[in-house]
Amino acid sequence: MDSLTLPAYSFRRRSIDGKPHIYDEIRQQYVRLTPEEWVRQHLLRFLIEERGVPRPLISVEMAFTYSGMRRRADAVVHNSAADPLLLVECKAPSVKISQDTFDQIARYNREIGARFLAASNGRVHYCCRFNDETGAFQFLQEIPSFEELKQAGSIRTSRS
Repeated sequence: MDSLTLPAYSFRRRSIDGKPHIYDEIRQQYVRLTPEEWVRQHLLRFLIEERGVPRPLISVEMAFTYSGMRRRADAVVHNSAADPLLLVECKAPSVKISQDTFDQIARYNREIGARFLAASNGRVHYCCRFNDETGAFQFLQEIPSFEELKQAGSIRTSRS
């Protein structure tokens, strides 16, 4: 698999029907190891081990409906009240993170309501925060810690 700029983690891997799989600790199952999945698993471990996100508060491939169509968010970090704090989009290392990527997750976020958005291809990582005063997203230097995510809350709860 491609080298990433995230910390190196060890993962359980196996071949199933001749195809590589990786164990997803959140979903508690082996999933097909694609380049995008390689990024997702590293980013999930980064959130847990480096940013202090409790494993049970992460949803992977969270299903939702957008414009009448079923969609899936790569990962969503929630608080203990199940309010969404961070929406994460992962791309394969060969895929450039572009304005289209952020347009996609911003559209998804209309349904999810997270205050923070992050996009990564494993080599380049972007994170932004919704500003209630301006109604716009502001880019950050890094993905905040879980404590910082909790303090900021979700868009959904601040608009209630």
